[in-house]
Amino acid sequence: MSKHSLVGRAFTYAFPLAAPIGLSFVALGLALGMYAISQGLPLWMPILMASLIYAGAMEFITVGLLLSPFDPLGALVLTLMVNGRHIFYGVSILERYQHLGWKRLPLIGGLVDESFAINVSVSLPDDVDEGWFYLHVTWLLYLSWIFGVLMGSLLATALAGCNMHGIEFVLAALFISIFVDMMRSNRTNKRFQFGAMGFLVSLVALVFLGPKSFALPAIFLMVAYCFVAYKWGGVHID
Repeated sequence: MSKHSLVGRAFTYAFPLAAPIGLSFVALGLALGMYAISQGLPLWMPILMASLIYAGAMEFITVGLLLSPFDPLGALVLTLMVNGRHIFYGVSILERYQHLGWKRLPLIGGLVDESFAINVSVSLPDDVDEGWFYLHVTWLLYLSWIFGVLMGSLLATALAGCNMHGIEFVLAALFISIFVDMMRSNRTNKRFQFGAMGFLVSLVALVFLGPKSFALPAIFLMVAYCFVAYKWGGVHID
């Protein structure tokens, strides 16, 4: 099969898998662009963040960091807490990418939750080149995100006089929907145990520490709980 045929065949297989997630990226990107502009950032800033950071939750947080007093250490710790899971993504997917030559760099740079989920879980037919498939999934999702942020930024600029108070809640709503879906679809799975415990720990931390200070302690407690459950409790997520 020629190179052109390999690329085309991989694209036709990747597009139906990436397109639905790409649409959700556009919707969330719209919200990020509108939120960033509503907070007073210039038009180019959210587009640059989307292109270079490419981490949805962290970009929402970055808007707040850019408007807060300079605190590089706090920003570093927060970034590691929010996106530290990518370390484990990279380790687990290394074997799939190590023989792909030049494609490894864009695949590593474009690694997000959704591209990881698709590329790890998919079973490819023999006539679909895995390297080109992974690359198509990665760039489709990447461009979908940038397009959404661009459209949101332009829309917010055009609607500069409108009240956009509360639009930042879209990210919290996204995570709530993901959490609820996980709990509903894993009632008999051990993931349910971790999800329920995460909710309980967060609620207790919120009550005792308040809304401004509960997040990091809750994350540390959950990491400790997961480690103990895995190491000595015999709990494994398969």
